[in-house]
Amino acid sequence: MAVDEWLLETRQLPMMRIYKWGGSWGSLGYFGNLNEARLTFPGLQWVRRLTGGGVVDHRGDWTYSLMIPKKFELARLKGGESYRAIHEVLVSVLASEGRTEPALAVGNQKSGSVCFEHPVEFDVVDRVGEKLAGAAQRRCKAGLLHQGSVSVSGDFTLRGKLFAERLSETWSEMEIFPEERMIEKLVAARYGTEQWLTRR
Repeated sequence: MAVDEWLLETRQLPMMRIYKWGGSWGSLGYFGNLNEARLTFPGLQWVRRLTGGGVVDHRGDWTYSLMIPKKFELARLKGGESYRAIHEVLVSVLASEGRTEPALAVGNQKSGSVCFEHPVEFDVVDRVGEKLAGAAQRRCKAGLLHQGSVSVSGDFTLRGKLFAERLSETWSEMEIFPEERMIEKLVAARYGTEQWLTRR
């Protein structure tokens, strides 16, 4: 979570980050209830996101983040519009993997605290309406942070490459070395503290 925030604050170009979780982790949105999350998924370690959204079990999911500086069009779209634009691309990626007719959820669906139990508008669902992918967003003066999770397995790297080439006209792969001092500062101030985790 600290790396995502650092990338949002420091990058001059849009960036996508894909990553795996070490161990049994779950995340909850900015407004999420930690006690409820622990009851729903006992035994997980928890981190609170800067973005909103529900509780996500990250054991076995495919996790990605998009950091879009405010000067780019995607960051200037309204929340629903940017959410739809990103997930339209994700639908095409999952379809190319042979997923069963992925599509965008339509209409105002019933929301809930567990992300994958209740699809909301523009989430990615299968042909019977089961949620395949969801995300949460946050806008700040630096731009747009979009943190997403795909519940179905796939080739970790290939999915990322397909997603990147369909999101952008040009892209390149790079290894990032976060500034340790800045990450430690964010962890100490926010993501690694009991106060942040239990704030709701």
